Amino acid sequence: MSFVLITPLSALADAIESHRPSHIVTLLSGGYMIDTPKGFPAERHLRLAMHDISDEDLPESPARAHVDRLLEFGRGWDATAPMIVHCWAGISRSTAATYTLLCDRAGPGDEQEIAQLLRARAPHAQPNRLFVRLADEALSRGGAMVRAIEQIGAGTMVSEGVPVEMPLDRRRV
Repeated sequence: MSFVLITPLSALADAIESHRPSHIVTLLSGGYMIDTPKGFPAERHLRLAMHDISDEDLPESPARAHVDRLLEFGRGWDATAPMIVHCWAGISRSTAATYTLLCDRAGPGDEQEIAQLLRARAPHAQPNRLFVRLADEALSRGGAMVRAIEQIGAGTMVSEGVPVEMPLDRRRV
């Protein structure tokens, strides 16, 4: 069973070693953007420079272009090996991006179920609200993604998340 692994930057090297992903998504501010890990194919590493903020009028806010690039990248993943999605702490940007990828793959109607699975597996998840809203618009979900994230409520307060596997096939959870 394939999955998306959400992780903080501090656990990235170990996650690559132990899970052998085929794709990596990095969501960090431009000033902290990392290079593609040594030995990993650059074309399978998406680097999105953005701050973890929900005000779309600030520099390096999540933007629709980030969401569109993520969706295109995710659609090119064949899921034969895991994908790692990480940000600085593994709490907000990476959980929003993973939620977006899973909603896209599942299609309309599963937004609430995916959000509940995210909460169950990652009690610390606090998906970036602006990113989720932009993804909802990009996927034409009519607010379903936003409502589902609002319904799971705020996550447990932590300074850094832990690696979390989010399966593609929720029936095998």
